[in-house]
Formats: sequence, structure tokens, C-alpha cells
Amino acid sequence: MKLPAHVEYCIQTLEEAGFAAYAVGGCVRDFLLGLEPQDFDLCTAATPEKLQELFSDHSQVLAGVKHGTVGIVFHQEVVEITTFRAEGDYSDGRHPDWVAFVEDITSDLARRDFTVNAMAWSPSRGLVDPFGGEKDLKDRVLRAVGDPEQRFREDALRILRGARFAARYGLTPEAATLDAMLTLTPLMEELARERVFSELSKLLLHANAQQLLLFEPIITQVIPELKPAVGMDQHSVHHAFDLYTHIAHVVQAVPQELSLRWAALLHDVCKPAVFTLDDQGHGHFYDHAQVGGQLTEEILRRLKAPTALREQVTHLVQLHMHRFEPERRTLRRWASRLGFDTLYRLLTLQEGDMGSKGKPEDGFYFTQIRELIRELEQEAACLTLKDLAISGTDLLELGFPAGKELGDCLQQLLELVIAEVLPNDPQALAEEAAKLLPQ
Repeated sequence: MKLPAHVEYCIQTLEEAGFAAYAVGGCVRDFLLGLEPQDFDLCTAATPEKLQELFSDHSQVLAGVKHGTVGIVFHQEVVEITTFRAEGDYSDGRHPDWVAFVEDITSDLARRDFTVNAMAWSPSRGLVDPFGGEKDLKDRVLRAVGDPEQRFREDALRILRGARFAARYGLTPEAATLDAMLTLTPLMEELARERVFSELSKLLLHANAQQLLLFEPIITQVIPELKPAVGMDQHSVHHAFDLYTHIAHVVQAVPQELSLRWAALLHDVCKPAVFTLDDQGHGHFYDHAQVGGQLTEEILRRLKAPTALREQVTHLVQLHMHRFEPERRTLRRWASRLGFDTLYRLLTLQEGDMGSKGKPEDGFYFTQIRELIRELEQEAACLTLKDLAISGTDLLELGFPAGKELGDCLQQLLELVIAEVLPNDPQALAEEAAKLLPQ
């Protein structure tokens, strides 16, 4: 493994002082998978006090020192070094009741969550892998270290982390690990919502439809609004799948972009609540997009999602049933209302939705619509007030009073330009504005 210079320096400093030191956890896993490690955590036999002494000429982060972790700062990058430790029970489901520092790397690795994360490596000592993580990586197996039930009771977030690791690295949970993950999902009720949102977002970015189906009990535990979708017959000639299976396929169908993945997961969240069956046995879901947008807002607010993401996803869910036509003026209005980025995302969500029904569907005009939108984008079309070739100052000079009439006039001029009734030309706009001048 090629270590960054500052990480190698930390290990060398510790080893020269007589303390075993290793890179540990995710960086070792990623290296064995042929991936570029994103960050490097270290573990060592040195106590926290000794760490502070050895690296006294560096700025240090001591927030985790009580649990044996000292952060060493290198040019605004922090290397976390943790003393080998054993742990007691997790009474609060997150933190160990006690931490005891040990000198044995194997004891330290035994407290970790999964075998693929319970490996350590040093330049001089090589790989330490007491629980078979390297073999599990080769076999693409996700296996808890020791007793799976104990691992998940210690920290229920490990259930979501396990699902995320399986999706990210293409691992299949072995039977005992999967059984414990699915059985102990109620423990996640006590988790901080921010932690749930973070892990679920990472899972959504990498999961395919099969994985979303496998981990459905985990996902619906933290988003119970999706439970009614599981196994739900939509009574539609257009759908071959039950509702949750359709949702899983839509998530897989859209790109790995967070707002799109969340919108795909929640786009039909309200279908069960608005479902009706007509006399011919056909299912209907009137207003499910609009009502679903409201429910999406509530779900993401509860999970403490960032405001910008929450608003974007809610908007996409509310509009996902709107059917665009490849008509230039109409698309100009929508581009003006939504912006190009959101309009592209909405089309992508709709295409994923229509292509994930499991039955052939008449072709929608996605290609033509995208071509027209690209033309508008390349033209730098006037779509907002700031693009308008006339300003409020210009209208004041024409005699408009400051206030509502001036704003209304600018808006009317913009709508005429968007509809291609007027060119975005200062003279043409001034002439039209003069007609609107209050008498």
C-alpha cells in the first residue's frame, strides 16, 4: 500500500518510539479492492498521552481523546490515531460503557463491525487479518466480526452501514449477518435522524434494485411511509411489478445523483394512500404526485435532510407526473420556472419512472424534448428578469412609478418574450412598456 507522506511519517514516528502502528479499517479494505483510499485512520499501542507528546509540534484535535483518539493536523488535513482498545457494552446503543487500552492489535480489531473493515497494515509488519476479511473481500461476502447480533446491538447504525457496504462494494451478507440485520431493525428507532439520513443517502447512491429489495425491511423501518408499497398490486395494465419493486427499479434507473435517487425512492410514496379501484378493476392514484410531494417534505424534514436537497426532491416528486410536449414555447416557460438543471432532472426521473414498469411503454418524446431544451440553453434564451433587455431603471425613465406597477410590467414583458411574442430587444420592450404605462 502506498501511504501519503504525512501518514507514513506518523507510523514511522510511532515505530521509532517503540510503538506498533498500523493503517486500519477502510483504507486497507479499499486498497485490497484496488481502489484509491480516500482517508487513512491509524491505530497504535501508544497511549493518548504519549501520542500528544510525540506529536507536540503539530496542532492536535482532542475531541475524541477520552476514547483514545488524537487527531494530528497536517496542512488542514487531520490524521486520526487511536490507541488499541477493547470496549464494554453499548448501553446507549452508540457509545461503549467503558474503554480499556490494550497492547494487542487483534483485540482492537475484534471490536470492529465487519471483517472487511477489521484489517490493519503497516509497511514493516504487513497485513494483520485475524477474522478473514481479505478472503471475504475476494468472495464478496459481508460478515460481522464475532456475534452479529452483539455487533448490531452495540450500534444499530451498523445495520444501515452493512447495507451500504454491501451496495457500495458488491458484497452479499452471509446468512447470520443478514438475519441479524433484518431482525434487529427496530433498534434503529433510537438513532439520531442525521446519522440515518447520511447512511441512507450513501446506500441510495450505490444500491441497485435487487439490493433495495433485499434491504427493504431496513429501508422501510426508517421510512415507514414506504411499508404500504411493499407487495402492493397497482391493478394497472401498465405495471408488471408491485409498487415497491417498481420504486426499486426507478432508483436503479436514474443516475447516481443524490436528489434524483431520493426523488426516485419517494416519487410514489403516496400511491397507497390515494389508491382507488374502479368498477372495471383498474387502479387509480389521483393527485398522488402533489400529495406525495407534501409527504416527501415531511419525511425529509424528519430526517433532517439539508434544506436545498429537501426542496429539490419535493419539487421533483410533485412534478413527476407532468407530461411535457416537444413544443418550444412551453419548454421556455418551464425552463423559466424551474431552471435548466431542475428541468433536466425532472425529465430523467420521468424517463426512469416510465422505463421501470416491467411492461413495454409507448415512447415518450424525451429525446426531442432534451434537444429543444439544449437549443434553448445554447441560445442563452431570456428566461428570467435578469436576462431581460430592459430594467426597472429603464421603466422609471419611461415614467413608471416605483412599486407594484413597475414590477408587474417587467413580469408581463418577460412573459411576452418567453412566449416569443416579443423579441428580447430594448426598443421593442420599451415600446410595449409604453402601452402599459399607468394613465
